Amino acid sequence: MTRYAENTNVDESRSRGEIERTLRRYGAQGFGYAWEGANAMLTFKANGRMCRFLLPMPAQDAPEFVYTPERRTRRSPAAAQTAWEQACRQRWRAMALLIKAKLEAIESGIVTFDDEFLAPTLLPNGQTVGQWAVPQIAAAYERNEMPALMPGMGDR
Repeated sequence: MTRYAENTNVDESRSRGEIERTLRRYGAQGFGYAWEGANAMLTFKANGRMCRFLLPMPAQDAPEFVYTPERRTRRSPAAAQTAWEQACRQRWRAMALLIKAKLEAIESGIVTFDDEFLAPTLLPNGQTVGQWAVPQIAAAYERNEMPALMPGMGDR
């Protein structure tokens, strides 16, 4: 199976610009981008919510860049750099597609904003809903019981 945009020539800055334009077109009130280490982060405000997407970028020294896929021979440093940059461009194109598809599905009435952006919605403590909920969902399945609706309130 091939990856979406695996051979793209669109650089990362153009993909980020496309994401920003897409968000504006669909009514977002703010947009931000940052990176730290191997992760990029996109934030935006829309429908009265702040959302955050983390985009993990591949490690430059990952075997998929250091070695050729066919013969597993070591690439030159320049070839490894080129392969890594290609993978980074591909991820940015995929992020642009993801956000555009979600916003178009909302605009078309297929889903709601909360349906599509619940997990990346930021909570007051800085966590996303997904970061907060995923461990609770896993624990509920492990124990085969629902978590308390209001933790600390007892069995009222």
